[in-house]
Amino acid sequence: MSEPMKNTFLFALVGCLILLTGFMQSWNTALLILNMGLISAIMAIGVNLQWGFAGLFNVGIMGFVALGGLAAVLVATPPTPGAWSAGGYRVVLALVLGAATVTAAVLVNARLPKGRNRNMITLAILVGGFFLYRGVFDPGVAAIEAINPAAAGNIGGINLPILLAWPVGGLLAAGAAWLIGKTALGLRSDYLAIATLGIAEIIIAVLKNEDWLARGVKNVIGLPRPVPYEIDLQNDPGFVENAVSLGLDPVTASTLYVKLGYSVLFAVVLLVLLWMAQMALKSPWGRMMRAIRDNEVAAEAMGKDVTRRHLQIFVLGSAVCGLAGAMMTTLDGQLTPGTYQPLRYTFLIWVMVIVGGSGNNMGAVLGGMLIWFLWVQVEPIGLFLMQVITSGMSEGNALKEHLIDSAAHMRLFTMGIVLLLVLRFAPRGLIPEK
Repeated sequence: MSEPMKNTFLFALVGCLILLTGFMQSWNTALLILNMGLISAIMAIGVNLQWGFAGLFNVGIMGFVALGGLAAVLVATPPTPGAWSAGGYRVVLALVLGAATVTAAVLVNARLPKGRNRNMITLAILVGGFFLYRGVFDPGVAAIEAINPAAAGNIGGINLPILLAWPVGGLLAAGAAWLIGKTALGLRSDYLAIATLGIAEIIIAVLKNEDWLARGVKNVIGLPRPVPYEIDLQNDPGFVENAVSLGLDPVTASTLYVKLGYSVLFAVVLLVLLWMAQMALKSPWGRMMRAIRDNEVAAEAMGKDVTRRHLQIFVLGSAVCGLAGAMMTTLDGQLTPGTYQPLRYTFLIWVMVIVGGSGNNMGAVLGGMLIWFLWVQVEPIGLFLMQVITSGMSEGNALKEHLIDSAAHMRLFTMGIVLLLVLRFAPRGLIPEK
């Protein structure tokens, strides 16, 4: 079988699996898998840019996805009444003072000669700046969090359309990636992995504990949507009439209509990003990045600034993950910092890239769609199989209960089996790099 035919078959297989879900379970479930699969494919493209193009081992994907989710809150939600006057300006002033403290310490460290005086001055700036920062920051935060904490307790957003939050999420993640990259990209790959993992955990800890920013673990719910609300569609006589004419219940029709709307938006974003990634891969810049990936020493000897190029691709890949994070929060309609876990938002994305084919953008898309389908469907399928296997056993049988309870672990077991099979029989992925 030729390579184009094989690739077409693989994508058709994933499409058939989603269609089969619609016919055998429900179209709402099928569309939900499709939507999250599209978002997962975008995340996989972001990781593929970093690893497949440049060989950067980033295990802090979760942090950049969470920053995208934060952007949706800061951009699309309305400002909390009285929050800015109560403490918002103090918080902004404190952040400016904190940035000024770090800048002053860096300048002193760079311009003064080495010695005890430089160390003492730098330490004095940092300690004094810290206490000044906390003295301005803490009262402002306390004032914001005291405003109707049961329903608000945060500063709110700027009440712009939610679609604007998607590029802002990418920019926010890109800014964080630039700060991280300036510090960590000079490290060895294993140290870079440790650094990105630790920074991702710091980002999640900030989101959980800084209630003034996005309500912490109390969550932000009811985010604006780029598609209509189901209840509005159900109250529209024209929509109800069209649904009845198609033989659909208005409630079911409204949920399908909304999910299809999200599918169109996500597919457009995915296609644009895929086209841009393909153009970058085929460009001189893309060939240079792969040359750096394959042999940094030779590329540096040819005059290439390896660290600078690594920073570029690290920022770009992180921006794509941030964009996907804003899209996912928009789909969920809420920001729940407690749900960001490395297993789901870092290592599962890596499985998608490895299974699909590292270094191949189409492979990243295939891996994102396929692995997400398995992640959702393996558990109910496993439960069904266990029930079939144990159907001849008596009720209360210890082995039967154990096997049925074990179905909850089928996700992790299946991911491990899939990863092992791909690494054994297709180590370059289902659609390998050319």
